[in-house]
Amino acid sequence: MSNSNFTRRGVLKTGTIAGAGLALPTYLSAAAHEGFTNAPTGDTVTLGFNVPQSGPYADEGMDELRAFELAVEHLNGQGDGGMLSTFSSKVLDGTGIMGKKVGFVSGDTQTKSDAARASAKSMIEKDGAIMISGGSSSGVAVAVQGLCQEAGVIFMAGLTHSNDTTGKDKKANGFRHFFNAYMSAAALAPVLEQLYGKDRRAYHLTADYTWGWTQEESIAAATEALGWETVEKVRTPLASTDFSSYIAPVLNSGADVLVLNHYGGNMVNSLTNAVQFGLREKQANGKNFEIVVPLYSELMAKGAGRNIAGIVGSQNWDWKLENEKGDRYAGTNAFVQSFGEKYGFPPSQAAQTCYAQTLLYADAVTRAGSFNPCAVVEALEDFEFDGLGNGPTLYRGGDHQCFKDVIVVRGKENPENEFDLVEIVEVTPTDQVTYPVDHPMFSGGALGSCNPGA
Repeated sequence: MSNSNFTRRGVLKTGTIAGAGLALPTYLSAAAHEGFTNAPTGDTVTLGFNVPQSGPYADEGMDELRAFELAVEHLNGQGDGGMLSTFSSKVLDGTGIMGKKVGFVSGDTQTKSDAARASAKSMIEKDGAIMISGGSSSGVAVAVQGLCQEAGVIFMAGLTHSNDTTGKDKKANGFRHFFNAYMSAAALAPVLEQLYGKDRRAYHLTADYTWGWTQEESIAAATEALGWETVEKVRTPLASTDFSSYIAPVLNSGADVLVLNHYGGNMVNSLTNAVQFGLREKQANGKNFEIVVPLYSELMAKGAGRNIAGIVGSQNWDWKLENEKGDRYAGTNAFVQSFGEKYGFPPSQAAQTCYAQTLLYADAVTRAGSFNPCAVVEALEDFEFDGLGNGPTLYRGGDHQCFKDVIVVRGKENPENEFDLVEIVEVTPTDQVTYPVDHPMFSGGALGSCNPGA
């Protein structure tokens, strides 16, 4: 098994998956959806994968890109088909999308909104991309989602956790498979109460952009509802690499819990600094001092090393999920096997959500019988599906947010290897993390209407 080299443009050979060939009658009128941006005219269709290949979220971005490439291979009939065989919808048959070979272009968002918009704009205008996916920063996702709405193409968000992506900044042309900050807090609160009690004083360090703000708001509201007191909220620049000056004040704050609303390299560095300052051995208010990281991944756990042991957080998905819960999470084993054979290690939650988004887009086009974004929107809204590793899932029509189970995890005390650093503590059922479309944390913006563009 070896890592793959990525190029600016990739077109993979079309083939056929054994046992495929299923078809579903078109239920949308393709004729009603004529005239749209980058309508494919030849025998190929181009997708745009826009990920951070540099910056603090680069590790997540590169794993997203690996998953995108694997999804394209499977759509074109290469490899073992992965989750095409477990996906509840059976219209994808390994012959591309509606008989067109799937090609792709990729770009580097640099974890910067302006760079991400420029990259996506180039993929749409110069390369003819008909769908853009990617992320790893909610600031980037919000910016690119807005661009895609203006341009008239579909945006299938990758890793974006801010409430705003499907809240005040939601767009009709944008869809999010990944969960959000509210869902993390709803899943974490009962576990935090069980582990640490109701009488706690929390100090928040928060990445200073849309994701950090909504993660801080969500976890503070959920823990305060338990009885916790929020002692302080301090914002940190996304470009920070040394958090020592932010950790030092925590020692004399009267807090007994540090909440790190950081992700990627930021979280690895801030957690490392917190451990160096001795917070994990500290007593405060007659209690052991605790550190909580509301959102983290296996990739971040690897970067943090031994420091992640015992740290509680949440995930959208974990590669061990099907082993934990059996057939409810069908698709996980198929995806882990395909990804592992190609790259030599298990996929991250970022990889899984990007792979799923690619299949969901291709499936929607096929069921709609059209690449027109308005037809795709209609096919995805209120679409219920299973077999992509998260259990039964709904793409809600009112805000284009996926609703599914949420995983609460904890860093293993005695991991067996570098890929098994996280254990699943709790699988929170969908109804416990579901909220109304007009929930106050998600208000302030209208979904609007789909834009087909040209």
